[in-house]
Amino acid sequence: MSVSPSPLPRSAVVTRLRAAGCVFAEDEAHLLTSTARTPAELDAMVERRVVGLPLEHVLGWAEFCGLRIAVDPGVFVPRRRTEFLVHQAAAFARRAASPVEGTAADPRSTADSADQPLPRPPAVVADLCCGSGAVGAAVGAALERVELHAADIDPAAVRCARRNVAAAGGRVYEGDLYEPLPAALRGRVDVLIAITPYVPTEEVGLLPREARMHESRVALDGGADGLDVLRRVTAAAPLWLAPGGHMLVETSERQAPRAVEIFGRSGLVPRVAHSEELEATVVIGTGPAPPERTGPPPKDRLSP
Repeated sequence: MSVSPSPLPRSAVVTRLRAAGCVFAEDEAHLLTSTARTPAELDAMVERRVVGLPLEHVLGWAEFCGLRIAVDPGVFVPRRRTEFLVHQAAAFARRAASPVEGTAADPRSTADSADQPLPRPPAVVADLCCGSGAVGAAVGAALERVELHAADIDPAAVRCARRNVAAAGGRVYEGDLYEPLPAALRGRVDVLIAITPYVPTEEVGLLPREARMHESRVALDGGADGLDVLRRVTAAAPLWLAPGGHMLVETSERQAPRAVEIFGRSGLVPRVAHSEELEATVVIGTGPAPPERTGPPPKDRLSP
């Protein structure tokens, strides 16, 4: 509930936030005053924000794709630009779970078919370097059914992600990239998402203070050229993707050409998608399609 009355009126909160350098002081003041449950809690929250904690860590949540995502201290805060990747991934997952033309779920099917194939099972989505689980949770929320698996090497992120993906029935594993995933997922993943760290090591110090001081370094530092983790994810992706499955990663626009080369060397067919509005760049790799059926078509079961 909102805090009223309070020893810190909204105008005083705005003044303190603005003095601390918060560009959107009015908006932040509204969020803080509407989230705090007591005047004392509000005062403590404002103080944490003034000394530089990310707003999302102070609130305990971040808005992402219309969802309220729990974000614990130290956990990577989901960025709005990543919503572009979510939309792409959800579209691929929807397509993977669509019924094949002529099946029972297809409205053009005939009602008197002797035996109609069952609809396809839900799309299998894997979210590596999942952080808070925001991407997996948002993709899951966009689909009617999904088999969702997520993994992260950071224990704090894993604890956070387990809360966020629960609504989608997702499972979260702690470990390095593919290592903790169930072996039964090999060759079954329709959509593989990896928000790998992609800031070059020497540029981490140039990040905003909130990120470099209060987010896990492992979620930011991508190695010498920012693509070390992406290389590791991409190299093993063909072992985990279903035939014709898709892998999506987020990069900077200047890193995209090199990421495309990495995808190609791993046997994935790459393309780049870009959103000017969100300033987001996503590299998408498609695995080999299933082999076409050869030989004579199967006989009709009514044939002699």
